[in-house]
Amino acid sequence: MHVGFVMNPVAGMGGRVGLKGTDGKVAEAVALGAEPRAPTRARRTLDRLAAVAPGMTVSTAADPMGEEVVRAAGFDPVRVVDPFGDEIDGPPGPTETTADHTARVVEAFVGGDGGDDERDDDAPVDLVLFVGGDGTAGDVATALEAADSEVPMLGVPAGVKVYSSVFAVSPEDAAEIAATFSRTERREVMDIDEDAYREGEVHPELRAVARVPVADDLQSSKQTASGTVESLAEGVAADIRERDGEGVTFVLGPGSTVGAIKAELGFEPSPIGVDVWRDGEVVVWDGTEAEILDALGDENVIVVSPIGGQGFVFGRGNPQLSPAVIRRCDLRIVASRTKLDDIRALRVDTDDPELDAELAGWVRVRVGKFETRMMKIA
Repeated sequence: MHVGFVMNPVAGMGGRVGLKGTDGKVAEAVALGAEPRAPTRARRTLDRLAAVAPGMTVSTAADPMGEEVVRAAGFDPVRVVDPFGDEIDGPPGPTETTADHTARVVEAFVGGDGGDDERDDDAPVDLVLFVGGDGTAGDVATALEAADSEVPMLGVPAGVKVYSSVFAVSPEDAAEIAATFSRTERREVMDIDEDAYREGEVHPELRAVARVPVADDLQSSKQTASGTVESLAEGVAADIRERDGEGVTFVLGPGSTVGAIKAELGFEPSPIGVDVWRDGEVVVWDGTEAEILDALGDENVIVVSPIGGQGFVFGRGNPQLSPAVIRRCDLRIVASRTKLDDIRALRVDTDDPELDAELAGWVRVRVGKFETRMMKIA
């Protein structure tokens, strides 16, 4: 098996600082103190790949798009594609990479052109393994289509919003799939307008249909849940009001279900943001990770709803709810019955494997004014 590995080094950087994405916001994210997420996700993938398939043949892109993390995991790439050429003097910074650079790497992987390693192997790769979000997925799929290639692609999720069904559930799952798959199928690459997303408008659009390995640990495309949440919101809001005056801090996640709870509490929810409520008032609106941490007290509760069709409680669309935040809070999951009917299991992908393991198991999900349902976090 010959894998072509490429990383979008800025994928997901805007999440922790509340930007809901990184498209066109890299400089702002850096100014707000954002740190790269993709290299850590990439290293987890490659460490696992080295453990399950130590003899894997790997090609990669010049830094900052893959070479360093591939070598750090113990692989000696047979081909290092340089998509930058003479554009700049020396290796670029992470914020200087573009969709065109990703496309050049993919074209070299499947066309056998562009290698600069002294041991060049011009054979096309058997799989393009990429680290990024929906935008990167679209760039990879478009490049494969332009090259008229049937080489499959597989994503390691590192973006803020991950709507496409070409991603593994976790970095480790991506490694397992890359090492063991034997069949492929066509799956959807979705993307959204991030500016509209920041204003609370979510309109996923089909960008491509790509060939992807067949595996159980692939996420589904995000679906919009149907059914009413009014009684659920009424019940949860009533429970929250009962704690007003007790100093309990409620961290209210994004999404329409929790948004209905916020509206029931009497305030306008931030578009696709995380808001913090304590003692009858909003203390943080559309908070960043740092702002949420500063607002936490002695007793804290996170209220979140899984993504319809995918089941993610953490790790998709709410990176402000970081491991540091989650560890200081009790967890309350809410969802309509209809949404849960379309979800086989709940999932978490917090960037902290130990926390993911701690969260795994059976949990009680509030589905109505008083009713609950047991669901398993896989």
